[in-house]
Amino acid sequence: MPRPVDFWFDFASTYSYLSAMRIEAEAEKRGVLVNWRPFLLGPIFTAQGWNTSPFAIYPAKGRNMWRDMQRRADKYGLAFHRPDADQMAAFPSHSVLAGRCGLVALDEDWGKKFCRSVFEAQFAHAADIADPVTIGDLIDAAGGVSQTVLFSAHARGTKDMLRANVEEAKSLGIFGAPSFTVDGELFWGDDRLEDALDWAQR
Repeated sequence: MPRPVDFWFDFASTYSYLSAMRIEAEAEKRGVLVNWRPFLLGPIFTAQGWNTSPFAIYPAKGRNMWRDMQRRADKYGLAFHRPDADQMAAFPSHSVLAGRCGLVALDEDWGKKFCRSVFEAQFAHAADIADPVTIGDLIDAAGGVSQTVLFSAHARGTKDMLRANVEEAKSLGIFGAPSFTVDGELFWGDDRLEDALDWAQR
């Protein structure tokens, strides 16, 4: 039997968007179960001595990433909105609320739909995922009750769960997103999604 794959993602991560939109279809082809694991890259970057995304720290790397994102989105048939100058000033987005709501939502059958809609809102429609109104609308559209989920997102237990995911990610050696883990094997990047799923079948 194929082993499960843990899909580690941050809603602020560009390449996580690409993986989130296609991982379930690729996993289904292989009969692999995917566990969606939202976490935060901020503490991971801080541990590496960075105060923001490396795409923001190194302009050449950032320029290449945005062009690469457009190419890969076109390849997969995904909508992609490259941020304008004003939006770039806020990159990467503040994803704490989205991460907490993702944790709550993933306990429900509409959770993955919600997660994908958050990525689409940000990277296809240039929405502000730090805005509770935006997140609330996405919860309702996915099939949840925004008032309930947003309340739960601010509960101590949910905050602790997100922190625990960050600590677990650190313990696994995760340094970026998306990442995929299978029985201790770490695969990093959207271009390693298929490799991770294939490894689960070994």
